[in-house]
Amino acid sequence: MCTAVSYKTKDHYFGRNFDLEFSYHETVTITPRNAAFHFRRMGAMEKHFAMIGMAYVVEDYPLYYDAVNEKGLGMAGLNFPGLADYKPEAEGKDNIASFEFIPWILGQCATVAEARVLLSRMNLAKINFSEQLPASPLHWMISDREESIVVESVTEGLKVYDNPVDVLTNNPTFDMQMFHLSNYMNLSTEAAENRFAKDLKLQAYSRGMGAMGLPGDLSSASRFVKAAFTRMNSLCGESESESISQFFQILGSVAQQRGCVHMGEGKYEITIYSACCNTDKGIYYYTTYENSQITGVDMYAENLDGSSLISYPLIEGQQIRMQNGPLAAR
Repeated sequence: MCTAVSYKTKDHYFGRNFDLEFSYHETVTITPRNAAFHFRRMGAMEKHFAMIGMAYVVEDYPLYYDAVNEKGLGMAGLNFPGLADYKPEAEGKDNIASFEFIPWILGQCATVAEARVLLSRMNLAKINFSEQLPASPLHWMISDREESIVVESVTEGLKVYDNPVDVLTNNPTFDMQMFHLSNYMNLSTEAAENRFAKDLKLQAYSRGMGAMGLPGDLSSASRFVKAAFTRMNSLCGESESESISQFFQILGSVAQQRGCVHMGEGKYEITIYSACCNTDKGIYYYTTYENSQITGVDMYAENLDGSSLISYPLIEGQQIRMQNGPLAAR
């Protein structure tokens, strides 16, 4: 499934866990300002904001899972099975396919407020990329340094929700995820207090008991609660090192380990990659399941006025720094 997070210290950070049982050999992909996007029903966008993110590139088209543009706007698509409902093409609307949604928004919007304007006239149309790649059931989080929203195309139509927790997972719909948080309103980061019965002398026997009852399973509903609690109570310094370390710790609180979610036929869902992009600096950091070292790709180290995609394959093997012994001298 997946978890997306928006987080701010001195700079703004946006990223996600990508959880699945297989990889499409995705790459960190930069789309420069002059690499045209050709939309199925909306013509070509010859010039646009540059963006960086994780994508599966097919026929020179970046199918972005998540991305951030040069203005600091971030967007991620997360699995939304059984609930996503893309519509027939509608006259008088901007008919956008789900795989075009991230380029459509990030290519021309600098803020969430600007994205809301486009969303007001947009229709997420039922258009496949190809016969081999049908439209994935998704919903999306869009964030800048000031606010986040969630976009869901469901049976009732296109829904846009304010997102005060800056977190998104998967099912159920976002309004229900927020409603379920009420079940955990008594959780606290403080030491536990006896509210069970005034006549019983109950005592806390461990640190952290104020948050007893916080979900720890890997369902999307539980990951939403856990990520929201962790992110909203997170304390962090303002340096880049502190900020990205804290961001990956938040994502790590809801990461999936091989063997815990069996998909059948010997397949297991895992956190294939975790990503954190400094939206102010345009640096996309990531780890993979077998490489816990943080790797960074700087969008501004490339020619952003170019017209060709720039892709970096993920470094997947574990990177270990030895402090002593013969390997340390190499």
